[in-house]
This record gives sequence, C-alpha cells and structure tokens, in this order.
Amino acid sequence: MPQNIKEIEEVCVKENRIFDGKILSVRCDDVKTPSGRIAKREVIEHKPAVGMLAVTDHKTVLLVSQFRYAVNEITLEVCAGLIEKGEDIYEAAERELQEELNVKAEKLYRIGEFYASPGFCTEIFTLFVAEGLEKSILPQDEDENVSIVEIKFDEIPNMIQTGKIRDSKTFAALSWLMAREGILLTP
Repeated sequence: MPQNIKEIEEVCVKENRIFDGKILSVRCDDVKTPSGRIAKREVIEHKPAVGMLAVTDHKTVLLVSQFRYAVNEITLEVCAGLIEKGEDIYEAAERELQEELNVKAEKLYRIGEFYASPGFCTEIFTLFVAEGLEKSILPQDEDENVSIVEIKFDEIPNMIQTGKIRDSKTFAALSWLMAREGILLTP
C-alpha cells in the first residue's frame, strides 16, 4: 500500500473547461497517472453546501419533499442548500432552515462533512443537527417548491430499507440519528 499521496497522486497536465454554470462547472482534464500514462478525468466543480437534520422534541424529523428534475422523482431530503457568497456555514444552515422548514434552531451543531461523490464531483457537504425548533419563516427561493414532511423515528429504518430515502445526505443524516438513538435496521 502506498505510504503517501505522492505515490498515488495524479497531476493535471491540461485543464479543459467545458461549461460554467450558476452552481457548477464541468471540466474534462488530461492527467498524468503515477505510472506515467495520460488519462481523462471528468470533474464537476460544485459550490459547497449544507444539510440540516431537523429533530423535533417529540421524536420526529422534518424533511422536505420536492421534485428533482435530474432523477425525475419526488424525493424526501433533509433541508439543504448552497452556501452563499460571504456566508459562513452556520449562517447558511440557519437561512435554509427558515426558507425550507419555516423554523430556526435553538441548538445547531455540526455532525461532520463529506464529499457528495468524490469520483467526479468537488461538492463538499457540511451536515448539521438542528434541535429546539421554533417557528421562523423566510421566503423560499423563487425556483424552489418544497413541502414539509414529518417522519417518526421508528419509521426511519423501513424508509431506508424500502428505498423511500435515496438521497445520500439524507441517508447519512438519518443513519447518524439511528446510531445516536440506538435504532436498528431489522432483517
């Protein structure tokens, strides 16, 4: 097994920018592999984002239901959104909670961060837990149409196992909650 990154690192020899959009850009770069070969790497550069697992005082979570054009499905997801220019991750989390779930959190703490799909995408997600929820509304983004769905803790394992939860950030957040609460999947 390699001892350091230099032994396995690929180096860009030519960046080929294909598209620059509002939230993402696409490149198809030529890279030199450790063996000296030239290979193509397709990369989606994506802005960083936050996701919030909103936990109520009565053992439920608040999720958003929305149509996702890319997969042509209505999905159930934790509240989430992009970090706007000049915003820190906590400000983004607080804003998104108010826009999508109409709540603010007395307690907002960071669970961790992860790459959405590091094989081709730079998007990094910071995941939070929001507790001590109280009503606080900001208008939704103009191009958003989300509705709020409340799920009981004991419904989560079945929703994961039956594929009702297919969004990766939501899968991660709910799995974290199940571990914290000692909720087991049943065979």
